[in-house]
Amino acid sequence: MTDLIALGLPGYLVIFATLLVAYTIFGIAGFGTALVASPILALYVPVSQIVPLLALLDLGAAVVNVSRDGRQANWQELRRLVPLMIVGSLIGAAILLTTRPDFLLLALGVFVVGYSLYSLSGLKPDREFSPRHALPFGAIGGVFSALFGSGGFIYAIYLSGRLRDKNALRITQTTLIGMSTLTRVVLFTVAGVYLDTRLLWLALLLAPGMLVGITLGRRLTLKMSREQFLKVINLVVLASGLMLIGRYFTA
Repeated sequence: MTDLIALGLPGYLVIFATLLVAYTIFGIAGFGTALVASPILALYVPVSQIVPLLALLDLGAAVVNVSRDGRQANWQELRRLVPLMIVGSLIGAAILLTTRPDFLLLALGVFVVGYSLYSLSGLKPDREFSPRHALPFGAIGGVFSALFGSGGFIYAIYLSGRLRDKNALRITQTTLIGMSTLTRVVLFTVAGVYLDTRLLWLALLLAPGMLVGITLGRRLTLKMSREQFLKVINLVVLASGLMLIGRYFTA
C-alpha cells in the first residue's frame, strides 16, 4: 500500500473533502459512497485497498445512523430482503467464479438509467410495489453486490416504491447496506486484509469526514419533502447506472 505519510497534507485534504461529499450523499440516500469516492481515492490509494477502506467507513456510517434512527427502520421489509440478498450474493459469487459477467454490467446499467430517467420525468404517478416484488429486487441486488459491489440502488428502487415515509426509507436502506457491508468486512478480516495497520489508520483518520458527512446528510433529509427526497434518490440511481455503463466500456 502507498505510504500514507507520503500522501502529504494536500492528499489528505482532497480525500477528506471527497468523503465528506460521499457521506453526505450516504446520509441522504443510504448508499452511493463508492460512486463519488472511488474515482478520487484511486488517485491516492491502491485500487485493491479502496473497497476494504470504504467497507469499514460504510459500516461505521451505518452503525451511527442506525443507532440514531434505527427505530424508524421498517423491519418487515428488512426481513423480506435480507434472506434474498444473501441468496443473491451466493448466486453472484458463483457467477463470478464460473463466467465473465461483463454483459450483465451493461444490461443493468441500461435498465437503471432508463428507469431513473422515467422516474424523474414526471410522466407517471408514484410507483407502488407489492411485497412479492421483494423477490426479484432482493435477489438481483444481492447478485450485483457480489459481482460488482453495486447493489444499493436496486434496493433503493424497491424501497422507494414501498415506503411512504422518507425517514423510514432512508434508515431502512442504511440498515440493509450496513448488513451487506458487515458481511464484506468479516470476509476481508478473515482474508487478512486488515492486518495492514496502515489501512486501519487511514480509515481512522478519515472517519471524521464520514461522521460530518452523514450528519449533514441527515439534516438535509429532515428538511426535504418526500418528492425532493425521491428526486435525490433517483439522481443517485441515475449516476450509478451511468457509472455501470462506463465501467463496461472501459473494462
